[in-house]
Amino acid sequence: MKITYFSHSITKDNENGIATGWLDSSLSAEGIRRAEDLHERIKHRTFDAIYTSDLKRAIESADIFFGKHISKNADQRLRECNYGSFDGTPALDFKKGREQEYIDIPYPDGESYLDVELRIKDFLNDAVKKYPNGHIAIVAHQAPQLALEVLLNRKTWKQSIETDWRKTQAWQPGWEYTFSVL
Repeated sequence: MKITYFSHSITKDNENGIATGWLDSSLSAEGIRRAEDLHERIKHRTFDAIYTSDLKRAIESADIFFGKHISKNADQRLRECNYGSFDGTPALDFKKGREQEYIDIPYPDGESYLDVELRIKDFLNDAVKKYPNGHIAIVAHQAPQLALEVLLNRKTWKQSIETDWRKTQAWQPGWEYTFSVL
């Protein structure tokens, strides 16, 4: 199965440095503009299925990327990491340089990155049963993409966090992965 992963577009919380986690946040004006630009870049691409996180920012992004009339499957397993008591707080207060503390220890009242990995592994195993030779699109968040790097590119969590494109702003219009069964 081929996977094209798209990160949701920029939200109001992103612009304000807030770590949203499992909270909902709407796309900002700049986020809508960028999503519309991505739509123009990918509008001729086809997918057997489109999956999104069930959080508002991913659904809004997918609706703009692919069009509201295109069927999408919202899946809770594609949510961002649950930062627990840190949801809705400034990201600089707990994320920058400290993410590795939460690889196998959950954020207070939240989950660990290993918990996210298990969710993503479960999602992938279900998706490959439906589309074993297909091409799916995923619109989700940072932690699910880092989990894809761990599961499919065989990086450690430490490597995945250290080489995250968000640190260098090396965005691209979709990341390609292949998957069989884990």
